[in-house]
Amino acid sequence: MRPSHRLIFSLLTACWVNIHAQTPVPTEAPAQSSAMDSALFYQLLLGELNVQAQEPAVAFSLLLDAARKTGDEALFKRSVQIALLARSGESALQAAKAWQQSVPASQEAVRYVLQILLGLNRLADTQEPLKRMLALTPRQERAATIWAIPSLYERVSDKKLAVTVVQKALTPLLNEPALGATVWATLGRLWLSAGNPVAALDAAKKGQNFREHQDHPAWLALSLMRADVPKAEDLVKNHLANQPSTEFRMAYVQTLLLAKRHTEAIAELQHISKLQPAYAPASLLQGAVHMEMRQWDSAQTNFLHYLDLMQAEIGGQATAPAPRGLSQAYLSLAHIALQRQDLSQAQDWLQRVDHPDDLLPAQLRRASLLAQQGQLEDALTLIHSLPARSATELQLKRSTEVQILRNQKQFARARALLEDALAHNPQDTDALYDLAMLAEIVDDLAEMERLLRQLMTLKPEDPQAYNALGYALADRGERLPEARQLIEKALTLSPGDPFIMDSLAWVAFRMGQNEEALRLLHNAFKQKPDAEIAAHLGEVLWVTAQPDEARKIWREGLQINPDNDTLKATLQRLRVEL
Repeated sequence: MRPSHRLIFSLLTACWVNIHAQTPVPTEAPAQSSAMDSALFYQLLLGELNVQAQEPAVAFSLLLDAARKTGDEALFKRSVQIALLARSGESALQAAKAWQQSVPASQEAVRYVLQILLGLNRLADTQEPLKRMLALTPRQERAATIWAIPSLYERVSDKKLAVTVVQKALTPLLNEPALGATVWATLGRLWLSAGNPVAALDAAKKGQNFREHQDHPAWLALSLMRADVPKAEDLVKNHLANQPSTEFRMAYVQTLLLAKRHTEAIAELQHISKLQPAYAPASLLQGAVHMEMRQWDSAQTNFLHYLDLMQAEIGGQATAPAPRGLSQAYLSLAHIALQRQDLSQAQDWLQRVDHPDDLLPAQLRRASLLAQQGQLEDALTLIHSLPARSATELQLKRSTEVQILRNQKQFARARALLEDALAHNPQDTDALYDLAMLAEIVDDLAEMERLLRQLMTLKPEDPQAYNALGYALADRGERLPEARQLIEKALTLSPGDPFIMDSLAWVAFRMGQNEEALRLLHNAFKQKPDAEIAAHLGEVLWVTAQPDEARKIWREGLQINPDNDTLKATLQRLRVEL
């Protein structure tokens, strides 16, 4: 075959693959006469040649003409695709409408018309295609199709107009017994997206009046509950009384946890376990909630129960990798062991972790434990032996090694490691920050400031450097107005961050503004119970003549992290015994 013939043959093959790539071919299709004649063959080939030659307008015209002549859906679809690739929405709409007119029963054609109109932001024109799409949808699939409508309109700019258009299209179905619940719930989701939770709640209420598909109004009510809409939880509880799916109950638990209603979440998880004793995820999540509440015995009991359930479920079947939940349970049990100062037991749990996403963090934690047990070199050898699948994992390995060296007072080795990293990549902002924090530990404030200001230049929108420098100045009682300005800058970049709020409180305390300091620290500690925040809150309470409350907060801080250096130094400096 001559080279030119090979080229023509390959282009023709590509043409036919492109056009019919998604057209199913029956295994034993009866012989049919083809619409392909020499003229059509040449027209398709010429169209694909123009695609290859970056002439989409000519290609579109040729293929759309061929589609109209043959009524072939694959050719219509190819015409639409060429127009879209050329970013010509109007041409794509022209082809899709021609397709719909040629093949009126085509669901795919009307979906393309609808999606292209939405892409062109012609919302008002989508009403008829939407009605047509629903009419062509098989009855057993109609509820699911209606429930998916909000995802079609999620990127439109005029959300209120979207509700109006969809409501007009769905009006004939509002009172249909089999679909009414889904229709109202769908409209409610659109109202919620349009910023009208009152209308959304009313839609959820109307949807619950229907017998079928009551889960759809309930899911809407759950979204409203997460948005703190009053009365929404009443609808959720109505659905819970009707024995909904486990998936819905677990979603309700997640909603309770987001609202920090831990006790109610545990009660619901216990109810799920009572209904389905073999449902392992309920035990895993219950253990996690107890652990967050620092109820170590209850957490351990639930994690061990989860492992028993998973052992019964998996049996002797080998899975590679093991389910992620197993690794999460092992990591959690290791954390509980560490809280009890049982380093050997923690090591045993960590060695069981084998899920790829958890393996590196578990092994790095093992290295930290080895260092705590006086086996520094073994810890570093373990870190060096671990493979890194990405730059993020490589940075995690280095950060852990630096942290271990810092904890072991090996400041020179930690500094050498970070300086080597910066020699290879002077814009490594993580290494810059770690080196700055190392300079602070050895009380080299000038070097720390130099590095942090270099970091501010490289990452001006990152609050970390501003907060670190501001806090360091405040902690030393130096340049307090500048310290406050730096921390406020950090807070504008990360509003509501509890650690930055803690820094702002500390500079307020250093400036003698105790009431403001207490307000900020109470908010920060409520949002993020942390030993260092507890140290600061306790100290401000102590100097404002609230010793009992201070001791209470310090005890909570020691429960969170008994080894926190700031908390231990605070108690020692103030000569407080708990």
